[in-house]
Amino acid sequence: MTRQAFLQGVEEFNRQEFYACHDTLEALWMEASEPCRQFYQGILQIAVACYHLENCNWRGAVTLLGEGTRRIRDYRPDYEGINVTRLFEESWELLNSLQHISPEAIASFREEVLHSQADSPSFPKIISI
Repeated sequence: MTRQAFLQGVEEFNRQEFYACHDTLEALWMEASEPCRQFYQGILQIAVACYHLENCNWRGAVTLLGEGTRRIRDYRPDYEGINVTRLFEESWELLNSLQHISPEAIASFREEVLHSQADSPSFPKIISI
């Protein structure tokens, strides 16, 4: 059941259903033991950060992207069949982009992310190895 629930959370994350992903992964995180516990929490925090970005909450997005990337960094290059390096780098890039705008610019930044082009920030993706 745990693997199936994890894959469900990954699918929700990649469909940008960040609140649903949070619910799915939170249940796993609360029951998990290390080393999976910190890994699930990191992805969960990145999902919640993206949810905050969707809702124009600059502080929530920045705080949770920072915490989530910190939690998953030691799982690089891959863990649980996930390309953690890519998730880390995309999340770190989004965090850095957010840190270079003012909180007041979050609405236009959000639109840029939602309609991202090749050269603009985007939501991270979870890619299988």
